[in-house]
Amino acid sequence: MRAAILSLSLLPGPALAGPAAMPQPAPEPPPVTEAILTISSPQSGLDQWVTAFRPRALAAGIAPATFDRALNGIRYNESVIEKDRNQAEFTRTLWDYLDSAVSDRRVENGQIALAQHRTTLDRLEATYGVPAEVVTAIWGLESSYGANRGDIPVIEALATLAHDGRRGAFFEAQLIDALRILQSGDIGPDAFTGSWAGAMGHTQFIPSSYQSFAVDFNGDGRRDIWSDDPTDALASTAAYLARSGWQKGLPWGIEVTLPTDFDYGLAGTGTAMSSADWATLGLRDATGGNLPDLDRAELLLPAGARGAAFLITANFRAIERYNAADAYVIAVGHLSDRLAGGPPIRAAWPREDRALTGAERRELQERLTAAGFDTKGVDGKIGPNTLAALRAFQRSVGMVPDGYASLDILKRLR
Repeated sequence: MRAAILSLSLLPGPALAGPAAMPQPAPEPPPVTEAILTISSPQSGLDQWVTAFRPRALAAGIAPATFDRALNGIRYNESVIEKDRNQAEFTRTLWDYLDSAVSDRRVENGQIALAQHRTTLDRLEATYGVPAEVVTAIWGLESSYGANRGDIPVIEALATLAHDGRRGAFFEAQLIDALRILQSGDIGPDAFTGSWAGAMGHTQFIPSSYQSFAVDFNGDGRRDIWSDDPTDALASTAAYLARSGWQKGLPWGIEVTLPTDFDYGLAGTGTAMSSADWATLGLRDATGGNLPDLDRAELLLPAGARGAAFLITANFRAIERYNAADAYVIAVGHLSDRLAGGPPIRAAWPREDRALTGAERRELQERLTAAGFDTKGVDGKIGPNTLAALRAFQRSVGMVPDGYASLDILKRLR
């Protein structure tokens, strides 16, 4: 429990003179007649917030009975706030992440899940055009194929975060959507559980995503993404990808090899070309064969010139709508390939490298700008402006201009 807030008020208090008042001798203070001790606890703060939130929820269409049933007596969840405020900064390298996300065990369990739910997944593929392996890969990354769906009451978590979290407005909007879910009857209060941040079910939908994409695929009248039967959750995931631009028959991406004289300025800049055009520049499939026929593909080098290279398609962007991190999208895509019988990534990773911390990324931007390579801001994010500055610096010192933000470059700038 965080420390309670103590406020001591002495009555009556002295009047305050205005700035132009004639200076006067300080009056003798009156005798203290009583002291009022007010203790404000996290729970009482949440109770007050719920009272103030009620009219906003009702104005958004939540019925009074729904609101009262869900939020009367709601408990302040201290563990949720601790998790929100103590999230470890993400400094894991891509290869370390892939070692876990696409481990042999996750591949093996995914193939078992595919076999067990093949009929449902084939129906989903026929309906939405999204391969069974891609839907299963998201399932595997989000909840280990349903094994870790979360057991924290969603309303409790979202109310706590809306009242006392870092992103109150966001979580209040999610709470209203969660109340709409309860109001629809898709789930009852006792079974309405998820992660500490309100992500729910087999594929961890937040309430707003549920409202936009969840479907009742088994026809029982409820969009049930929580139960042991994963049908609606998997269908909702396929619907999400389909509505995010998934193109049937198109790979998410392919691993490629680059020629020794490749122009690294073409990578990671949004340059999209056909696979035939990339082939004329010397790109080949990682097996050494010809590239598949792709109308538009971009080149992604997540570890610069010393790691794997991928040509990515519009379906990479569709998965990105589910989670915007490149590492996540690569993991989903690669796991789906492995579930379909594909090989591990062939290229080696620079495993001797470590990821830069947030402070180091900001320092890198500051030092690049000071050296004349303007990153146009210092925010710790390696975006297009920082990539361009990195490449310019690398060219100036004779390095391969791949835009890879490494500790070695930071040391050179120091």
